[in-house]
Amino acid sequence: MSTYLRRTCTGGNQRIATFSAWVKKAQINTENCMFLQRADASNFFRIRFNSDQINFNSRVSGTDYYGTTAAVYRDPAAWYHIVLAVDTTQSTAADRFKLYVNSTQQTLTASSYPGQNADLQMNVNSMQNDVGGENGSNYFKGIMAHVHWADGTAYTPSTFGETDSTSGIWKPKSNPTVTYGTNGFFLKFANSGSLGLDSSGNTNNFTVTGSGIQTQDAPSNNFATWNPLSKASDYNGQNLPINGNTTFVSGETSTNYPAYWSTLGVSAGKWYFECKMGSSGGPGAMIGVSDQKKLTSYFGSGSYDYGYFGYDGNKYVSGSASSYGNSYGNNDIVGCAVDLDNNKLYFSKNGTFQNSGVPTSGSTGTGAISIADASSTTTGFYFFTAGDSGNSDAPTVNANFGNGYFGTTAVASSNSDGNGYGLFEYSVPTGYYALCTKNIKLYGG
Repeated sequence: MSTYLRRTCTGGNQRIATFSAWVKKAQINTENCMFLQRADASNFFRIRFNSDQINFNSRVSGTDYYGTTAAVYRDPAAWYHIVLAVDTTQSTAADRFKLYVNSTQQTLTASSYPGQNADLQMNVNSMQNDVGGENGSNYFKGIMAHVHWADGTAYTPSTFGETDSTSGIWKPKSNPTVTYGTNGFFLKFANSGSLGLDSSGNTNNFTVTGSGIQTQDAPSNNFATWNPLSKASDYNGQNLPINGNTTFVSGETSTNYPAYWSTLGVSAGKWYFECKMGSSGGPGAMIGVSDQKKLTSYFGSGSYDYGYFGYDGNKYVSGSASSYGNSYGNNDIVGCAVDLDNNKLYFSKNGTFQNSGVPTSGSTGTGAISIADASSTTTGFYFFTAGDSGNSDAPTVNANFGNGYFGTTAVASSNSDGNGYGLFEYSVPTGYYALCTKNIKLYGG
């Protein structure tokens, strides 16, 4: 998504500052710029992912002062908290740049430090200030949350983050105590109609360019997406997911069968997600669950594949097809409810459960597809799965794992699960939950 935010700096502190943000990458092996202050090509300050390492750079009249992490960051299912503290007044050169990821200071494999009390190219009057892009390119591909810039103070990660008592994960503080200085800002992205709103008190608001959206996926509650690293098949036509890894575009042109799994898997509990088919591409999609074993053919053919096929409405159980429900195709919404406490699976089309299914029927399994216990599968887990299982169609599958969007279009309704998590088009069956870390923590998925 080619979205970024921009404002213009006024004169501030050129020696001391802090950048803090939570980010979730959607792609690897690409340049993803998180923050830029720029006068021209010879004078700028930037922090980005480059070849999956975190790199920061202040170029002053063509001379670079920089650091690059030894570690690489390639997990599209994870939220990373990144903090860069800059303080050129420090007597020790290595203390002038400190980079932290998830509260741990990082080792830099390459670095060049400025002299003590050097002025860097940041917080300079009339400088362009970008969040989520680099001068109209190298857009951040993924999700950003709680972005801070402190002009004049160097902070540690504990200023911005704390451990969540429910999930045990590192999460943002809602209202941290920060002295923001002249150019400082705090982008919460809490107002969907004004994503560039500054919550620091400075009114350093940004102008949004592009079609950025507000999502339920957050550092404090991480939602599933399609996983671009664990492709269910390696056939030609396997495009990378887009829209924050929620949209799967087949790209299939002949007899290949691309498919993707969710980033989060479960072995117990009751779980729900929805998929809306694209407006073109045909009915070749298969929606369902699988155990994440690499496929040698289409999704639906594996030993622990369970799917609902758009072309004819058949169910597929470990490679065996039989009559089940209505066909589905362009613009239809398929719901998938998996009950791993009773090993039952249910599908709906546009809000109506197929085969007269009753997801709340428990062990009776009224209208259900019976599935193997997760413990007997190859991996011990089930993953929500979507595949192109037709021979000529190239469907688009927009998944809503509870983030509230089909691609870039918000759901028309706002149905949450019983815990109040997620936003879905249709009512979530009682006792079923969105696939997110807080629910997994509570229900042992």
